[in-house]
Amino acid sequence: MKRATEYGMPAVAMTDHGNLFGAVDFFQSAKKTGVKPIIGCEVYVAPGPMREKKAASGRDAAFHFTLLAKDETGYRNLVKLVTLGHLEGFYYKPRVDHEAMAAHAEGLIALSGCLKGEMNMSLTQGQPRKAAETAGIYRDIFGKENFFVELHNHGIDQQRQNNPGLIKIARDMDLGLVAANDVHFLDRAHHEAHDVMICIGTGSMVHDEKRMHYVPELYFKNGDEMAALFAEAPDAVSNTVRIAERCNLEFEFGQPKYPDYPPPEGKERGEYLRELCFKGLAERYGERAEADEELLKRLEYELSVIEKTGFISYFLIVWDFMNYARSKGIPVGPGRGSAAGSIIAYVLGITDLDPLRFGLIFERFLNPERISPPDIDIDFCMSRRGEVIDYVRKKYGERAVSQIVTFGTLGAKSVVRDVGRVMGMSYSEGDRLAKMIPNELNITLERAAETNPDLKAAIENEPGTRQLWDYALVLEGISRNTGIHAAGVVIGDRPLDEYIPLCRGKEDEVVTQYSMSPLTDLGMLKMDFLGLKTLTVIHDAIQLIYEVNPEFDLRKIPEEDRGAFDILNRGETVGVFQVEGGGITGCCKKFDVNSIDDIIAILALYRPGPMQFIPDYIERIPQL
Repeated sequence: MKRATEYGMPAVAMTDHGNLFGAVDFFQSAKKTGVKPIIGCEVYVAPGPMREKKAASGRDAAFHFTLLAKDETGYRNLVKLVTLGHLEGFYYKPRVDHEAMAAHAEGLIALSGCLKGEMNMSLTQGQPRKAAETAGIYRDIFGKENFFVELHNHGIDQQRQNNPGLIKIARDMDLGLVAANDVHFLDRAHHEAHDVMICIGTGSMVHDEKRMHYVPELYFKNGDEMAALFAEAPDAVSNTVRIAERCNLEFEFGQPKYPDYPPPEGKERGEYLRELCFKGLAERYGERAEADEELLKRLEYELSVIEKTGFISYFLIVWDFMNYARSKGIPVGPGRGSAAGSIIAYVLGITDLDPLRFGLIFERFLNPERISPPDIDIDFCMSRRGEVIDYVRKKYGERAVSQIVTFGTLGAKSVVRDVGRVMGMSYSEGDRLAKMIPNELNITLERAAETNPDLKAAIENEPGTRQLWDYALVLEGISRNTGIHAAGVVIGDRPLDEYIPLCRGKEDEVVTQYSMSPLTDLGMLKMDFLGLKTLTVIHDAIQLIYEVNPEFDLRKIPEEDRGAFDILNRGETVGVFQVEGGGITGCCKKFDVNSIDDIIAILALYRPGPMQFIPDYIERIPQL
């Protein structure tokens, strides 16, 4: 992270190494607090062609180089470069090269980088001429007005030695200087906590002298501190303001970027959706479909809302891949969540739950008074889920479909255990402290200390615990690793790297660098393709039943089966989806299940929030 101060309005640039994971969250947070956000990235530059991956290159064969987006064009080019680095140039690190930067230079401001930048590396090796040649290359790529020679001063000897050479090159070539400050922690006092975080990330111990260390100067400095550090080049400080003034990127939030479903030739999408809905209505309700006013009124109402809100393609896209799954014999779940309140979802076969039969409300799914994107969670057979994703990828484009990143964070219990471990505490000691934190959803360390007197006493009276707690308070909530969302898939109307940066997962799959919430804010089409082992088990069981009873139909099994209710009442729920945990098994035994509605009530109540009311509900069952 780099900082520029404009009198009257601060501006901060976030330039993470090789990625844009936090760009949208950072942008939104900065805007809320009156800070001008500048989106950038400290990219890795390959020493040669980025697709050339030689073993001799080693882990450090990539230079650091800073790019900042001036506008939407710059952002799109930055996204392209970061994606190229991950998908095509990755070799230990996500690398780009001069050719790639030349192809995507428009709208970007470039800074020459830190001690690991090409120019600094040449000066460190006693090659000032090569450093000047490198400056000439970047000047030609980005233009003289968009390339700045970057100065750092974190109290490191090599920076002091190189800065005069960098200043000379800038003066000789009439290039701008810029003072930059790497920010790895907010306050200088956080240096030790940051040190602990590095140990957590690298699997090191705090007392290991040979591990990676960072200097204490990597904190968020103010304008006066920066001016004092770069007194020999005041223009380098003033240029931070000029650069900040030139960076005016605004994200386009809320504008749908959904693909348009291709209807059969000669038909409009709206017309085709209506045709499918009325065909499905007849299949689901038989003769009622023609004469039941309630059915027709509900269907027309939902269609009008969908047409008004512009989600016609959304429903056609979901219908299409659900239809594909069923045509290939891929087990699909009956539906879950608010989508079950839509009669359109029911007649299209997206769900198998009649919303009228169960009194479900469409507005929970799509509300014309408060328009937000629909969200349909769909269960597929665990072993064949990938086939549906492959179908969608082939239909809308290989690069237009991606899985979604998730971020693991240091929660209250985990941060205590991790900090204790790298400090050299025994497992039992760290576990003792973690277990003092109440098992409360989203509990914070601060609240835990207020809630548990024993924990508060340990913090006050045990020096080791006090130190651990101080570190943990600083690190709580920080992202510690990336993963892939178990179900999330995003589908774009064009290659995704025209909107968002991409990377690869551990199995080489393409993954977005933005998580669920930013993707939704940016108007991307996000769907949950859940892989459910239970569907696979049910499918296998049905195949065995067919051998005995070829006429068996899962959709016609009775809802009021006394034998099934008795199994739940006895607590024999091992392997039964959503009711196999110890707590909910006990709940079933107390409930005295006598109908499908009782099962619905159990599943609705057994979750954070209403769980506390289960005893009251059970007491009132005879009155219901």
